[in-house]
Order: sequence, then C-alpha cells, then structure tokens
Amino acid sequence: MILSSSQIFKGRISRALQACRVRILQDRALHGAAAAETAERDKKMKTFDDLPGPSLLTNLYWFFIRGYLLHTHELQIKYKHYGPMFRSVIGRYKMVTIMDPEILELVLRQEGKYPMRSEMDVWKDHRNLRSLSYGPLTEEGHRWHNLRSALNKKMLKPSEAKMYAGSINEVVSDLIERIRDLRRDSPSGNTVNDIANVFYRFAFEGVSYIVFETRIGCMSKQIPLETQKFIDSIGFMLKNSVYVTYLPPWTRKVLPYWKRYIEGWDNIFDFGKKLVDKKMSEIQARLGSREEVQGEYLTYLLSSGNLSLPEVYGSVCELLLAGVDTTSNTLSWALYHLAKDPETQGSLYEEVTSIVPGEGVPTAEDIARMPLLKAVIKETLRLYPVVPENGRLTVEKEVVLDDYIFPKNTQFILCHYVLSRDETSFPDPDRFLPRRWLRSEGIKHHPFSSIPFGFGIRGCLGRRVAELEMHLALSQLIKKFRVLPDPDLGEIRAKNRVVLVSNKPINLQFIDRQ
Repeated sequence: MILSSSQIFKGRISRALQACRVRILQDRALHGAAAAETAERDKKMKTFDDLPGPSLLTNLYWFFIRGYLLHTHELQIKYKHYGPMFRSVIGRYKMVTIMDPEILELVLRQEGKYPMRSEMDVWKDHRNLRSLSYGPLTEEGHRWHNLRSALNKKMLKPSEAKMYAGSINEVVSDLIERIRDLRRDSPSGNTVNDIANVFYRFAFEGVSYIVFETRIGCMSKQIPLETQKFIDSIGFMLKNSVYVTYLPPWTRKVLPYWKRYIEGWDNIFDFGKKLVDKKMSEIQARLGSREEVQGEYLTYLLSSGNLSLPEVYGSVCELLLAGVDTTSNTLSWALYHLAKDPETQGSLYEEVTSIVPGEGVPTAEDIARMPLLKAVIKETLRLYPVVPENGRLTVEKEVVLDDYIFPKNTQFILCHYVLSRDETSFPDPDRFLPRRWLRSEGIKHHPFSSIPFGFGIRGCLGRRVAELEMHLALSQLIKKFRVLPDPDLGEIRAKNRVVLVSNKPINLQFIDRQ
C-alpha cells in the first residue's frame, strides 16, 4: 500500500508527539525522584534547633550585663566551647554564629546575587520615618545592586583610588602639624594624648574631602560648631543604636534611646544634605555659565544622572560612616604596636626612606613598592578588625553547611575577631608580627581567616581609598617621627563598641627624626 504524503506527515507528527509524551513522563519521574531525594535529604539534615548554643538568659547576661565590661577576646572566648558553629537567640533575633574559616567561606559563597550584610531594620526605621532614600548599607535586592554599581565607579578600582592621593596627602600634612601642636602643648613637649581622637578627626576630614570635595575643618585647632555637632552625632547615634536594635518596639515610647537615636541620624543627614546642596548649586551655576563641570566623587554622582538627588543624600551619609572608623582605629593600633616594637618600626623607616628619600612625600606609586608598610596595616587589621562581628542574611535561597540546612532569611554572625586570632591559621596569634604577610616568609593561612574588608560584591565600598589613606598617613608619620609609648601607658586592650576600640586612651610620644 502506498501512503500519501499527508499520511506520512501525520505519522511523523504522531510519533513525535508520542516521543514528547515519553520525555515528559521521564522528566516527571526524574523530577519526582529528585523531589523525593531532596525531601529525604532534608529529613536527614540538621537544622537551627539542632545546633548547640547558649540559653537566652546566658546571652542576655554576657552581652548586656557582663558584655559591656568585658574585652572582646574574653567575651568571645566564653562561646568558643560551643564549637565552630552555634546558635543564639536575643529577643526576636535568631542567629547562627560562625567561628571557622571553612564554614565562613561556605556561607559567603552561597550568598547569591543580592547579599545582605545583616538586618538594618532600625536604620531603615529612621529613613522611613523621615521619608529618606536608603543608602548602600540599607538598600536591598535589585535596587541595592543598581545603587552599588553607581557608587563603585571612581571608588573601588586601585587606579581610580589613586586620583585621591593628592587630597589625602594634603590632609596628612595638616595631621602632622596637628600632632606637632598637640605635643608642644603637653608637659613633656612630645606627648600626644588619645591619638585615636586625632586620627578620628583626620579620617573624617579625609573622607569628607573625597566624598564632599570640600574641607570641613576637622584638623583645625577650633573645629567649626556644625562639624563638631556632626561628629558627636555619629557617636551618639551608634551608642543608642545598640539599645534600639535589641529592645522591643514598645520601649521606644518609654525609654529615651529611640529619641536620641533618631536625633543623631537627623543631625547626620542635615549636615550631609547641606554639603550636597552646596555642591549642586555650584554645578548648576557652572552649567548656567556654560562652564565645564569638573570635580571628583560628589560631582560625578550629581552630574552622571545615575542617581536621584535623594539617593545621593542617603548614600553619602552612609559612606561617611563606613569610611572613618577603619582609618582612625587601624592607624591608632598600628602606631601603638610600632611604638612597642622599635625593630619593626626601624625596618619600616628604612623602607620608606629608601623609596622616598629626603623631604619627598610618598605617592600612590611609591606605596606599591613598600611591602612592609602594607604588611603592618594587614597585621593590624588582623589583630583588630574594625568590625569584630559582621553579619549575613540569606535572602535568596537556603544554605547548606556540612550536614546542616538553613532556610532563607537566616541570620549568620561572622566572628572575624576570633577567626583572625586562631592559632591554626596564625601561629602566635596574639603577637604583632607584620612579616608573616611578606611573600618571602612563605607563611600560608586560610584565605577567609582574615577578611577585614569583607568578601564579594558586598565587600567594603571604600576599601581602596581607606587603604591608600592609611598607607600615605603611616608612611609620612614614620618618616617624620620616631614613635614611643607614653611611660605610663601600660597595656592597651580591645573592647567591642559595635566597632573595635581601645579600653583606654592611647598616649604616644612623637620624637622628630634627625
């Protein structure tokens, strides 16, 4: 029998449909098997409730009663016996604490495209209350990604950070003069009390000069009232944020912390808004006169069209907060240890002067040829990570860690202080040994055991600028002065006040180099 072409075509269609049905049934079977396998896996996997950890009362006692009095190492060592990963509950927060670099790496490599550092609810509460835009620390998801992409330009690449070297060196020159003024006023003629406060003002001036493209007077003998109010408001806000984060919402109408917290943020935004508006007026005036619009970071943000004006307000205020403590605290701890270690200080002086002899001022290119200088900063950040505990909130998918499975929206606490002082990664972990970071020493450690600037796309936005600021400042200070501890200084220890600070003022002697 001879089949017609239409019958042949219908036969082919029929066979194709049958094959398609078979594939669908096979896919369903495979999917069902995979689903069953996943369900069976989930039954075998452990969960948050299976983790060891302290009771609620234990947490409250150590963090709120004893915690404020204890030093960071003493507090975190209390929890080390629970193992490399444990659970804790404080109020409405259920947290998984990580104290192992391998587990930390697993968490960070599963964080997805839009990672969140931690819940920033109380920061968002202020923005919502005042109808303000979120910034890079508070925004989430796709909006955060777009915001971060716009802010990254002219900030994250080393080649772009180098553009700010001239501005930073200008502020470093003022820092050196400020140190000379302060030591001149001391009874000994060479002592500067509370060097962290001096560096705090230096860091504020530096980051403001970069972000706002204007000097705000932090290095003056008499700080302008508005600038001093701004500086005080940041400390005021951070101090009260600890209470409003963990206290239940109903206490906001009863206790004073909420009102103080909001007042601190209001002052911060008022200060930032004035400087942004001033720069915006300058740009508009230039455009009106048909002049070329020139400038660095803020000019770029305002003229690029990538961000709205409210987004610029929200971003620059959060950038200022992120860019100060890293520089000021790290320089304080670095000079404290160099003052106690004349051999390392001498080697650093020789390195700096060999690259930049005489009265020359180090440049970004010079810093690239100073491995010991970079090692000093790395070792200081290892011993004193500015944020001793960071957070990650998994918002896109579940996270699997060994035989544990955690659902979306699990809060992970990353204990950088404990990780970077673990003797498994760093022999003699409590000693200041910058040479451990030199390639010639060949000492290896787990890459996630010390990550003071974070990891991935949620890493510190201002890392390159902060590093350049610290390198330029430290190289000039060591070139100009021999640094010694104050005879009555004693031992300085670290305390956790959201950021890591010293338990008492660091007083140092600055002796002119001959």
